[in-house]
Amino acid sequence: MVWSIISSIVLITVCIIFIIDVVPKLKDWFSRIHIGRYENTSTWQKKMIEQGSKWLLRTPKIPVTDNTRLIVIDMLKGNYTKAAIQHWQEAALLLGLGEYVKTHQDAKHKHIIESYLNKTFTTDGNWVKEPVYVDGAILAYAVMKLDFLDTNKYKKAFDATWEMIQKHIGEDDTVAYRTFMKDYRYVDTIGFICPFLIKYGLTYDKLECVDLAVRQIRAYNAFGMHPKLHIPSHAYHIKSEAPLGLYGWGRGLGWYAIGLVDAWKELPHDRMDKAELKTYVREFAKVALCWQQAHGGWNWIVTRSESVTDSSATATLAWLLLAASELEDISVECLQGYKKAIHYLMSVTRKSGSVDFSQGDTKDIGVYSTLFSILPFAQGFCIRAVSAMDNNKS
Repeated sequence: MVWSIISSIVLITVCIIFIIDVVPKLKDWFSRIHIGRYENTSTWQKKMIEQGSKWLLRTPKIPVTDNTRLIVIDMLKGNYTKAAIQHWQEAALLLGLGEYVKTHQDAKHKHIIESYLNKTFTTDGNWVKEPVYVDGAILAYAVMKLDFLDTNKYKKAFDATWEMIQKHIGEDDTVAYRTFMKDYRYVDTIGFICPFLIKYGLTYDKLECVDLAVRQIRAYNAFGMHPKLHIPSHAYHIKSEAPLGLYGWGRGLGWYAIGLVDAWKELPHDRMDKAELKTYVREFAKVALCWQQAHGGWNWIVTRSESVTDSSATATLAWLLLAASELEDISVECLQGYKKAIHYLMSVTRKSGSVDFSQGDTKDIGVYSTLFSILPFAQGFCIRAVSAMDNNKS
């Protein structure tokens, strides 16, 4: 009798483990049936927004491991996902939906955004769970960009975000990715903090924040860029000035593009830094166009045509090209590149409206994911890029 019970427990446990491992694979397989069959951008945009709004309230957990077997062990150890990763997923969705509601009197999606804010912030405008890593700054920026709300009610959260960033400032007066890695500067950090610092600094008259953002970008251009190709390395060491990780990591280009473009757009025209960042935008847009594949996407290693195309890199670089199209001397080629990127992203969007084939989370400098699937971050920037084009037309 005892052995029978034990055998039953073991069998049930094995079945549960098997189901946890197999179901995601089967779900991906079935979800990719009839992928990319969208006749026009308006239909595609509508489906993306439907899915993105669902994800904002219940964001899929993005794994930090590439392990696809015995996933339950990672779950039990708490190694399956991390809160910091979720921050930039939610931020991208919020940026995308925020861009959409700018010119659409859409009460439903405004209510969804408000519901998200109500669960993320306290009634007095502070974080329910305060971010401890710089990843959280892009989420604060996404909130500040919501034009239909009085975002001053969240000033306590914004102040806390600035205090958190200050704890990450190193001896070179730029911001580290983590406090326990003070000598490393990651390209991710450009996207995480620079737009927030400028928006926050200008809104609340803290010009030291604006100066810090420009200094962060300027330093990365000096030490983190390939001297000839002008593509960013994953990171660099502030003492040895050695580049670390890949030159040409696709999402790394995306992180740099987000930080640079949004910082440039936020700066007022009377600041000298505006012209400097404009020069960087022009130069980087030309570089991005050089590495765009014929089908419109960018690969996870942009310099290798044989590598897998990454939707997250493509969505963020589409955002770059749309912004850079404001510059008259490169407007035509940037718009052409943008349209090619949108066409590619449509071709890899599932029937559900989920944009597929984004690279998974990076494990460490030089250690990149080999998994390509859905990523709310890519979803958000697809929505943002398409909605911004609509706004430009209106």
